[in-house]
Amino acid sequence: MAKAKPITGLDIHAPVGKNARIIARERLNEMYTWSSFADAPYRVRELHDLRIAAKRLRYTLEVFEDVLPEECKAAVKELEQLQDELGSLHDSDVMIALLRLCLSAHDSGKGYEPAHMKGRTLLRPEMVATVLDPAAAPSAEERYGLEQMLHQQEHLREEQYAAFRRHWHELQARDFRRHLLSLFDSSSV
Repeated sequence: MAKAKPITGLDIHAPVGKNARIIARERLNEMYTWSSFADAPYRVRELHDLRIAAKRLRYTLEVFEDVLPEECKAAVKELEQLQDELGSLHDSDVMIALLRLCLSAHDSGKGYEPAHMKGRTLLRPEMVATVLDPAAAPSAEERYGLEQMLHQQEHLREEQYAAFRRHWHELQARDFRRHLLSLFDSSSV
Protein backbone atom coordinates (compact mmCIF):
# COMPACT_ATOMS: atom_id res chain seq x y z
CA MET A 1 0.00 0.00 0.00
CA ALA A 2 1.24 3.46 -0.88
CA LYS A 3 2.27 5.57 2.07
CA ALA A 4 0.65 8.93 2.64
CA LYS A 5 2.76 11.84 1.52
CA PRO A 6 3.91 14.12 4.31
CA ILE A 7 2.10 17.43 4.49
CA THR A 8 4.29 20.51 4.15
CA GLY A 9 3.44 24.17 4.50
CA LEU A 10 1.37 23.91 7.66
CA ASP A 11 1.48 26.86 10.04
CA ILE A 12 0.91 26.13 13.73
CA HIS A 13 -0.22 29.73 14.20
CA ALA A 14 -2.72 29.70 11.32
CA PRO A 15 -6.42 29.02 11.78
CA VAL A 16 -7.38 25.34 11.65
CA GLY A 17 -9.42 25.99 8.50
CA LYS A 18 -6.34 27.17 6.61
CA ASN A 19 -4.31 24.09 7.58
CA ALA A 20 -7.30 21.82 6.88
CA ARG A 21 -7.43 23.15 3.32
CA ILE A 22 -3.72 22.52 2.83
CA ILE A 23 -4.11 18.93 4.07
CA ALA A 24 -7.25 18.31 2.01
CA ARG A 25 -5.63 19.69 -1.14
CA GLU A 26 -2.62 17.41 -0.65
CA ARG A 27 -4.85 14.36 -0.07
CA LEU A 28 -6.86 15.20 -3.20
CA ASN A 29 -3.67 15.50 -5.25
CA GLU A 30 -2.47 12.23 -3.79
CA MET A 31 -5.71 10.51 -4.84
CA TYR A 32 -5.34 11.81 -8.36
CA THR A 33 -1.81 10.42 -8.67
CA TRP A 34 -3.58 7.05 -8.99
CA SER A 35 -6.27 8.27 -11.42
CA SER A 36 -4.59 6.89 -14.53
CA PHE A 37 -5.21 3.39 -13.19
CA ALA A 38 -9.00 3.83 -13.16
CA ASP A 39 -8.97 2.59 -16.76
CA ALA A 40 -6.58 -0.28 -16.06
CA PRO A 41 -8.84 -3.04 -14.72
CA TYR A 42 -6.07 -5.46 -13.79
CA ARG A 43 -3.72 -3.04 -12.05
CA VAL A 44 -4.89 -4.52 -8.76
CA ARG A 45 -2.32 -2.86 -6.49
CA GLU A 46 -2.78 0.56 -8.01
CA LEU A 47 -6.59 0.36 -7.79
CA HIS A 48 -6.20 -0.59 -4.15
CA ASP A 49 -3.87 2.39 -3.65
CA LEU A 50 -6.52 4.60 -5.28
CA ARG A 51 -8.99 3.28 -2.71
CA ILE A 52 -6.63 4.03 0.17
CA ALA A 53 -5.99 7.55 -1.16
CA ALA A 54 -9.76 8.15 -1.48
CA LYS A 55 -10.16 6.93 2.10
CA ARG A 56 -7.49 9.34 3.35
CA LEU A 57 -9.18 12.23 1.58
CA ARG A 58 -12.58 11.22 2.93
CA TYR A 59 -11.28 11.00 6.49
CA THR A 60 -9.59 14.38 6.13
CA LEU A 61 -12.86 15.96 5.01
CA GLU A 62 -14.72 14.28 7.87
CA VAL A 63 -12.20 15.29 10.54
CA PHE A 64 -12.28 18.91 9.40
CA GLU A 65 -15.97 19.12 8.49
CA ASP A 66 -16.53 21.96 10.98
CA VAL A 67 -13.99 24.22 9.28
CA LEU A 68 -14.52 23.25 5.63
CA PRO A 69 -17.42 24.38 3.44
CA GLU A 70 -20.73 22.53 3.88
CA GLU A 71 -20.51 21.37 0.24
CA CYS A 72 -17.64 19.05 1.22
CA LYS A 73 -20.21 16.71 2.78
CA ALA A 74 -21.45 15.74 -0.70
CA ALA A 75 -17.86 14.95 -1.66
CA VAL A 76 -17.57 12.68 1.38
CA LYS A 77 -20.53 10.64 0.05
CA GLU A 78 -18.88 10.32 -3.37
CA LEU A 79 -15.59 9.26 -1.79
CA GLU A 80 -17.37 6.76 0.42
CA GLN A 81 -19.02 5.25 -2.66
CA LEU A 82 -15.66 5.07 -4.48
CA GLN A 83 -14.14 3.46 -1.42
CA ASP A 84 -16.93 0.87 -1.28
CA GLU A 85 -16.68 0.12 -4.99
CA LEU A 86 -12.92 -0.28 -4.90
CA GLY A 87 -13.14 -2.26 -1.64
CA SER A 88 -15.54 -4.76 -3.21
CA LEU A 89 -13.26 -4.97 -6.23
CA HIS A 90 -10.27 -5.67 -3.99
CA ASP A 91 -12.19 -8.33 -2.06
CA SER A 92 -12.96 -10.04 -5.36
CA ASP A 93 -9.31 -9.81 -6.41
CA VAL A 94 -8.25 -11.51 -3.19
CA MET A 95 -10.90 -14.23 -3.56
CA ILE A 96 -9.90 -14.85 -7.19
CA ALA A 97 -6.24 -15.07 -6.22
CA LEU A 98 -7.06 -17.56 -3.45
CA LEU A 99 -9.20 -19.70 -5.74
CA ARG A 100 -6.59 -19.69 -8.51
CA LEU A 101 -3.86 -20.51 -6.03
CA CYS A 102 -5.85 -23.41 -4.62
CA LEU A 103 -6.75 -24.79 -8.04
CA SER A 104 -3.32 -24.41 -9.60
CA ALA A 105 -1.18 -25.34 -6.59
CA HIS A 106 -2.57 -28.80 -6.28
CA ASP A 107 -2.22 -29.44 -10.02
CA SER A 108 1.37 -28.42 -10.52
CA GLY A 109 2.80 -28.25 -7.04
CA LYS A 110 3.55 -24.58 -7.69
CA GLY A 111 1.79 -21.53 -6.40
CA TYR A 112 -0.14 -19.25 -8.69
CA GLU A 113 1.24 -15.79 -9.23
CA PRO A 114 -0.43 -13.56 -11.82
CA ALA A 115 2.02 -11.95 -14.22
CA HIS A 116 0.60 -8.49 -13.55
CA MET A 117 1.52 -8.72 -9.87
CA LYS A 118 5.28 -8.50 -10.66
CA GLY A 119 6.45 -10.61 -7.73
CA ARG A 120 4.01 -9.17 -5.22
CA THR A 121 0.98 -10.99 -3.94
CA LEU A 122 -2.39 -9.96 -2.58
CA LEU A 123 -2.35 -12.79 -0.11
CA ARG A 124 -0.78 -12.95 3.30
CA PRO A 125 1.80 -15.71 3.74
CA GLU A 126 -0.34 -17.56 6.31
CA MET A 127 -3.25 -17.68 3.84
CA VAL A 128 -0.97 -19.05 1.15
CA ALA A 129 0.42 -21.68 3.52
CA THR A 130 -3.08 -22.84 4.43
CA VAL A 131 -4.17 -23.12 0.79
CA LEU A 132 -0.96 -24.91 -0.22
CA ASP A 133 -1.20 -27.47 2.58
CA PRO A 134 -1.39 -30.88 0.85
CA ALA A 135 -4.10 -31.89 3.32
CA ALA A 136 -6.24 -29.06 1.88
CA ALA A 137 -6.19 -30.44 -1.66
CA PRO A 138 -9.76 -30.41 -2.98
CA SER A 139 -11.51 -33.57 -4.12
CA ALA A 140 -12.78 -33.74 -7.70
CA GLU A 141 -16.24 -32.64 -6.57
CA GLU A 142 -14.83 -29.80 -4.45
CA ARG A 143 -12.59 -28.78 -7.34
CA TYR A 144 -15.60 -28.51 -9.63
CA GLY A 145 -17.33 -26.29 -7.06
CA LEU A 146 -14.22 -24.13 -6.70
CA GLU A 147 -13.98 -23.74 -10.48
CA GLN A 148 -17.64 -22.66 -10.62
CA MET A 149 -17.05 -20.25 -7.76
CA LEU A 150 -14.00 -18.83 -9.57
CA HIS A 151 -16.04 -18.20 -12.74
CA GLN A 152 -18.78 -16.50 -10.72
CA GLN A 153 -16.27 -14.36 -8.85
CA GLU A 154 -14.56 -13.34 -12.10
CA HIS A 155 -17.94 -12.32 -13.54
CA LEU A 156 -18.78 -10.40 -10.35
CA ARG A 157 -15.43 -8.62 -10.53
CA GLU A 158 -16.14 -7.52 -14.08
CA GLU A 159 -19.45 -6.04 -12.93
CA GLN A 160 -17.81 -4.38 -9.92
CA TYR A 161 -15.09 -2.86 -12.06
CA ALA A 162 -17.64 -1.58 -14.60
CA ALA A 163 -19.66 0.07 -11.79
CA PHE A 164 -16.55 1.72 -10.32
CA ARG A 165 -15.33 2.87 -13.74
CA ARG A 166 -18.73 4.31 -14.63
CA HIS A 167 -18.85 6.21 -11.31
CA TRP A 168 -15.27 7.42 -11.72
CA HIS A 169 -15.99 8.78 -15.20
CA GLU A 170 -19.17 10.47 -13.97
CA LEU A 171 -17.08 12.27 -11.36
CA GLN A 172 -14.54 13.31 -14.00
CA ALA A 173 -17.32 14.56 -16.29
CA ARG A 174 -18.52 16.75 -13.40
CA ASP A 175 -14.91 17.89 -12.83
CA PHE A 176 -14.92 16.59 -9.26
CA ARG A 177 -11.31 17.55 -8.66
CA ARG A 178 -11.72 21.15 -9.79
CA HIS A 179 -14.91 21.45 -7.74
CA LEU A 180 -13.14 20.30 -4.58
CA LEU A 181 -10.18 22.57 -5.23
CA SER A 182 -12.56 25.51 -5.57
CA LEU A 183 -14.13 24.56 -2.22
CA PHE A 184 -10.69 24.39 -0.60
CA ASP A 185 -9.81 27.76 -2.09
CA SER A 186 -12.97 29.39 -0.73
CA SER A 187 -12.64 31.56 2.36
CA SER A 188 -12.43 29.92 5.79
CA VAL A 189 -15.58 29.05 7.74
